[in-house]
Amino acid sequence: MTIFAILDVRLKKESLDTAREVFGRVLAETRAFEGCEGVDVVIDAEDETHWLCVEKWASAEADAAYREWRAGPGAIKDLGPLLAGAPGLGKYELESTI
Repeated sequence: MTIFAILDVRLKKESLDTAREVFGRVLAETRAFEGCEGVDVVIDAEDETHWLCVEKWASAEADAAYREWRAGPGAIKDLGPLLAGAPGLGKYELESTI
């Protein structure tokens, strides 16, 4: 079943340029990960420091494998200093019968 994972991040205003570079690299890795069907970044129209990364995964297993990789060898070590707070992560299933 398709899984959508939404990463909700708030960045420090002074870190936006660096964040674009880091996210560019990180999301290239994410998009290349097996089972990733795409990632879009949406930025709050009223707050440029509030970003949502909307990831689409082929299955819950693919998403879980990615999270495990990010927690280990794929850890993002240069993101922490750019954040204004802890990111949030929600996972959702596509409901096509509504």
